[in-house]
Parts: sequence; structure tokens; C-alpha cells
Amino acid sequence: MNNYNDFCTQLSDCGIKFKTNEPMSNHTTFKIGGNASILAYAQNETQLVKILDLCKIHSLPYFVLGNGSNLLVSDNGLDCVVIRLDGDFKLIKKISDTTLYCGAGATLARLCKTALSYELSGLEFAWGIPGSVGGAAYMNAGAYTGEMKDVTVSCTHITPDGEKGKLQGDDLCFSYRNSAYKKNKYIITGITVKLQKGDKDEINEKMQDFMNRRKSKQPIELPSAGSVFKRPEGNFAGALVEQCGLKGLSIGDAQVSPKHCGFIVNNGNATAKDVQSLIDKIQKTVAEKTGVMLEQEIISIGY
Repeated sequence: MNNYNDFCTQLSDCGIKFKTNEPMSNHTTFKIGGNASILAYAQNETQLVKILDLCKIHSLPYFVLGNGSNLLVSDNGLDCVVIRLDGDFKLIKKISDTTLYCGAGATLARLCKTALSYELSGLEFAWGIPGSVGGAAYMNAGAYTGEMKDVTVSCTHITPDGEKGKLQGDDLCFSYRNSAYKKNKYIITGITVKLQKGDKDEINEKMQDFMNRRKSKQPIELPSAGSVFKRPEGNFAGALVEQCGLKGLSIGDAQVSPKHCGFIVNNGNATAKDVQSLIDKIQKTVAEKTGVMLEQEIISIGY
């Protein structure tokens, strides 16, 4: 713990806010996860670079946390420094008639609302996706035939060595639930999106239509991490799970949602072990019965 003690002292000296032994269940949409050794809040790029520098000095691993969606944290917690992008990283600004810059720490919902306020169309598909902007770009989040790659012009980032940079165009390497950032391990600090002028009422109507579809088809009333599996070629994960008779299957308080079999929900006191066991059971059963090996989309960490 000495490394952490010295690390915390230096965080305090730099005016960086942090918490120790912080329950990750407070920071994930699954409401699951043990304690993180340190949760540090970077308010700006200077603080982020300092945190990374201190992690290197003290040989401490780190993990950058977005909005905690698409994430399953081990019951044993995270023996590392968890970094949240706060303060300046939540700023959104208009940089041209149809272009917005958004900090990676802002929620996707807030970016959608901001686009609506400026009467800009193109982000309607993202309304209701419960992630941060950085996380959405990192995994090229999408829904209803729209993806982040359709609107993202560039991403700014900071490397593990604290160097600032930017990727744009083809260098972003967007593909289904993938981007260059999954490989290069750089930390996305913000994105620039290019939208189109539209009618405010029509944009709002489209957003509400997508939200109503989510409410009617997805178990958004219960804690979950969104779609558990990636869409297999030529098929739908939820349909395969239901086809295999797994609808409503439970392990502990983790359950295959009766409303949408592509989701696992927390019915109150589910553990990460319950969820991971259920994922493994689903993958094994679907593979045996259909020959399709479902690939996990939600990220399991701390194992």
C-alpha cells in the first residue's frame, strides 16, 4: 500500500481530487463491482497528464472510466488507479454552424441535447445510449443503423506518456464496435462531430421515437450494461439466446432479460460472478445448439 500512500500524498499536493477504496458499484450502470484502490478525478489535461506521470513513477496500473456502461467490474474490485474525466472534460462547444466539440467526460445524452438545442441533426440514434462521449467513440457505439463513425470527424487524445495528439478520418479505424483507440491505448479527451442543420421539432420527434422504441423493447428500468454480446454475422444475439430457450434464465440475481434476451439485468443483488457465470452459460449453450460462438461486448475487468 506504500505506493498508493505516496501516490495519494502527491495527488493532494497537486490539488487533484480522489477517493480511496471506492465501490465501483456506485460508478457502473450494472450497479456491480468491488472497490477500486484509488478513484482520481482529472479536471483538465494538466491534471490528467500529472496522474499518468505519477502512475508511472509509482508503477501503478490505471483504468480510465467513462459512464460505467458496457462494463462488468469484478467483485474483488480493481487494484489500480481508476481515472474519471471531469471538469473541463465535460465541456461542449459549438465551433461552426454544424460542428461541435465535446469533452470525453460528457454524457452522450448531453451531447444529443446540445445538438438538439442548436437544431443539428445526425445524433438522434445516440439518444438513450447510456455512455460517455469518450466511451462511445472508443467502441464506436451505435443503434438504429447509426454509429459514432457517421458523425465523428476527429478525436483528441493523450498518450500514456502524456503527449497530446489527434486522430481524424481513416486514422480513426472505425468498424463495428471498434476503433483505433482499442489498440493504441491512448486516452480520448474529446471528439469533434459534424452534423447537419435540421428542423428542431423533427429532430426531437426522431429522438423521442428512438427512446420510445428503447423503452418498449429494452429493460432500461433495471440495472444492466447494455447489449451483452456483439451482433454475430447474419444474425442477432438476442434472437439466438431466445431460440435456445434461455429467456429469463437466472443465476443468483443476474437474469437474461425476459424483455430482450440480448441483455442481462441485475434484479437487485447480482454479483459480477453471477453475471459472468450467466454469460459463460449462454455462450456454451448457444454454441452447442446453433454453432454460433457469441462474442462478449461488455468489458469484464478486474479478473
